[in-house]
Amino acid sequence: MRAGVAIGLVAVMATAAVPSSAAASAFTPPEKAVTYDGATGRFLMDGPWLSRLDRHDRGVRARWFNARSARGWHTVNVPNAWNGHNFSVPSMAGSVVWYRRDFKLPSSDARYSWLLRFESIRYRASIWLNGHRVGGHAGAYIPFEVDLAKGLSRTGVNRLVVRVDNRQRNTDLPPGSLTVEGKPNGGWWNFGGLLGDVYLRRVDRIDMPVVQVLPRLPCRTCAATIDYRVTVQNYGSATPVTVTSSFGGQPVALGTHVVGAGKRVTFTASPTVGSPHLWSPLDPFLYPVSISADGVGAHAGWTLESGIRSIDVVKGRLLLNWMPVDFRGGFFHEDSPRTGGAADPAWMQLVIDRLKSIGGTVLRTHYPLDPYLHQLADREGVMIWSEIPVFQLKTHLLKMHSVQAAARRMLRDNILDKSNHPSVLTWSIGNELTAEPGSVQKKYFKSQAALIHSLDPTRPAALAILGYPTVPCQRSAYAPLDLLGVNTYFGWYPGPNGSVADRTRLGPYLDSLRKCYPSKAIAVTEFGAEANRKGPVEERGTYAFQADWNNFTLGIFAKKPWLSGALGMLMNFHCRPTWSGGNPHPSPPMHTKGVFDYHGHPKPAAAVLSKWFHATQQYDLPGP
Repeated sequence: MRAGVAIGLVAVMATAAVPSSAAASAFTPPEKAVTYDGATGRFLMDGPWLSRLDRHDRGVRARWFNARSARGWHTVNVPNAWNGHNFSVPSMAGSVVWYRRDFKLPSSDARYSWLLRFESIRYRASIWLNGHRVGGHAGAYIPFEVDLAKGLSRTGVNRLVVRVDNRQRNTDLPPGSLTVEGKPNGGWWNFGGLLGDVYLRRVDRIDMPVVQVLPRLPCRTCAATIDYRVTVQNYGSATPVTVTSSFGGQPVALGTHVVGAGKRVTFTASPTVGSPHLWSPLDPFLYPVSISADGVGAHAGWTLESGIRSIDVVKGRLLLNWMPVDFRGGFFHEDSPRTGGAADPAWMQLVIDRLKSIGGTVLRTHYPLDPYLHQLADREGVMIWSEIPVFQLKTHLLKMHSVQAAARRMLRDNILDKSNHPSVLTWSIGNELTAEPGSVQKKYFKSQAALIHSLDPTRPAALAILGYPTVPCQRSAYAPLDLLGVNTYFGWYPGPNGSVADRTRLGPYLDSLRKCYPSKAIAVTEFGAEANRKGPVEERGTYAFQADWNNFTLGIFAKKPWLSGALGMLMNFHCRPTWSGGNPHPSPPMHTKGVFDYHGHPKPAAAVLSKWFHATQQYDLPGP
């Protein structure tokens, strides 16, 4: 379990949880991993680090990456969001913050190479080891690794320094912007720092940087085919490498190939599993999988849990294990009262528990989720709409080659990192781009959908769109996609020219979507109304209004047997300093459409969702 402490803007500068000397002293990380899925030889670097806020961006010039003294540094626990408790305008705008930790290698053996793995840093990172810059990265919510060959001490103390810059830019994903009031915006709170786990990884001459184990199920009662794609990288001299695996106790041979020095080779195999025990939210059965790569005096290992199931779109319906679905679930953000955007495992379990308490089986947010949350979802029968944060991106920005390249890298990395998880329902390429796509959007949709179908043909390509009845049919634009999510707020927001102000227009609008996109699976990806107080049912922003609004909306969904699912708002989260969300008496920066409050306490609308969710047959429906 993580021991995280969220530190705000003032607290980082003024408070130390433990004496700085304790964090400054070197430690040897234990061979330990928060998640089961991943490479063997992971050494957990979480825990006390030194941190220093750099509001005026002077640290590089002052050579903080080579500092010897701990003066001015204070202790935080990693994973860490530097502004986890600070919801001011400067916090939303972002800052530069530095992290530092001294460590010794678990082994001084010269045969080993050492990599550093960060599960998530928001947003731009520069990494130094013993004063030498060893790498960098841009983009949140996606893991990356850095080779520590340069400047590494095998027997002495190593000083690791990370500079993090989460000052928002309009070309970031999600893009930074300004509200009409001139305040920083970005879709949700701009938590910055080392938001995910940090590992030291031991490489014994060969490594497996990419592992995909993708089950295919041609029919509900058929034998399953397991497609292996394992990339081996050689850090030593050329050697023949043999890759083997065990899938639920069944041996799998991926062959032997010579891997040259500094080269990569991809091994493949497609064994079959007869009479497979299928994974589903009703029965989340997992097969243990281990993979071993062995060369001459070289070894690499990997473990994961695989669920055999199929996800397809047939005749406009989303199918799980060849049966139609009508899922129900919740939208949320990684925003813990204790640790902010560096969400801890206990809070992630709370999210799963709250979802399941109301009968929900699917989670969605606007970015790739923490790997521990995926592990929980795999084991507890929850599916995840996995999305990259191409969020309300304006056409002139999406047109930029650098932005499209960043979105492509993020989608690729998300698929390669998360595709082994049976909980992943779909790969979504964005949220609420322009309602009437032009040539820029069409090019983006085509390119990203092709990448999805190439890297993972076992899941649909998806996009979440604005639910506006004034928008004509966009059949050609969405042709490359398999699954459309629609965000519906009829009777809450006015929409263009008041087009969604009347909640009774929701049903006819959904019917028009079905008529326009008969071959696409369609699901509602957002619905909700703000609520932060008691009051009459007629008053917007009251608990009574929220409960009644959700009841009406879910009643409409229940009348659409072709609908593949619907996701309401699960829990409150921090949005932006001036957020109102349509509430005449808002609680900025809190987004209060959740049916649970920020601490997980239910509002009256939670009972409404529970009633409808439990009454809905979500899986194994007749059809298609």
